[in-house]
Formats: sequence, structure tokens, C-alpha cells
Amino acid sequence: MRMMSFRRADGTTSWGIVQGEKVADCGALASSLRAALANGKIAAAPHGAPRHALDAITFLPPIPDPEKIICVGLNYLTHILEGGREVPKKPTIFTRFANTQVGHLQPLIRPSASETLDFEGEMAVIIGRRCRHVKGADAMAVVAGYSCYNDGSVREWQRHTSQFTPGKNFPGTGGFGP
Repeated sequence: MRMMSFRRADGTTSWGIVQGEKVADCGALASSLRAALANGKIAAAPHGAPRHALDAITFLPPIPDPEKIICVGLNYLTHILEGGREVPKKPTIFTRFANTQVGHLQPLIRPSASETLDFEGEMAVIIGRRCRHVKGADAMAVVAGYSCYNDGSVREWQRHTSQFTPGKNFPGTGGFGP
């Protein structure tokens, strides 16, 4: 099932289930896709739900209201080597903020503080329910889905310190979706 968040032509935000070239509007079931995932009762679009053509809506990030966004940096060897870094012994973790994200087909914004805006193609994993201390064998039970992520990085700011967070959190630099 392909789920998404979007803005209707009238400016109202909603979420729904993609069906071909349309999205079944499920906004009457829960206030957001995140809330719908949390209650775990998404089985199908309700009969009679309004349908909107995908070319008549504005894509929002799949989860526009995340509780948190945790990222793993330096997660593949070619990227580590091209940056002249040493292979880390443990995962490099940083955060992103919700206002840094834009939806599918929306432009990334190069901030005026940067001469360049680098990009990295990533895979986003959406955790669909509250969890803690999940065993590896049970991990997929908490994954609600996956999406594409264009991780725009302001390298000038990212390299100010050993922390990646400053260069990863300019508004409009993270393309999330579809």
C-alpha cells in the first residue's frame, strides 16, 4: 500500500492512499498519517472517500509532523572515501528538523549562506509505532514503510565542527518522498 500526505487544491492538508493516478483522501479517519499509523488500523481506503488526482494536489513529506528524525551519516564506503574520512567504528548519528523537509516534486532551497548545496540519495525508513529495545528479529514489525530521501547538505556548515547537524538543517533542504 502506498500512503502519502498532501495539500488539497483548497489548501487543506490531508493524507491518503495512492490508487493509480489518484489519492483516496483518508483525512476523516485520523488527523495525520502519523496519527493513523500510530493507531495501526490502516487496512484500505474507506469506501466513498474523496479521490484527488495526483497532479491536482501538492505533495507534502510523507510524515510532515514527525516526532523526531534520526539520520545515519557516513553509511556507505564510497561516500566516506570521497570525503577523505576514516571509516567510523560506530554509526554517525545526526538529527534533522521537520521544517527542513519538502515533499516530492518540491524544489530544494539553496540557502544564501552556501555557495553549493550538495545532495545525497538516501532511503528513509518510517517507524510506524512507538517502540524501544526492539530485537533485531522483530525490527520489521515496527517499520511502517520506506521512502526516497534527497539529503541536501550545506557542506560549508557541516564542516564547521565534527557534528553534521548544522549543515543538515537549513529550511527546505531535505526532499522527502514519494
